[in-house]
Amino acid sequence: MHTIKEGILARDNYSYQKYKRELTKKKKKEEKMQRKLDKKNKQSDEVLGTASNEDAAVNPVTEAENKGV
Repeated sequence: MHTIKEGILARDNYSYQKYKRELTKKKKKEEKMQRKLDKKNKQSDEVLGTASNEDAAVNPVTEAENKGV
């Protein structure tokens, strides 16, 4: 059976607190990198989408022409 001595307080586990802070920082950093990658991919998709839309406007091809080819 455990007894609690009077006057003794529980001590903080500083290494665990540091570990949790580091995990939080790492998670935030990964989320930020992912947002940057998503933004970069979205911009490149928009550029490619704009170029393909321009090509379609210059050379419009209907479904009937595709079937006849």
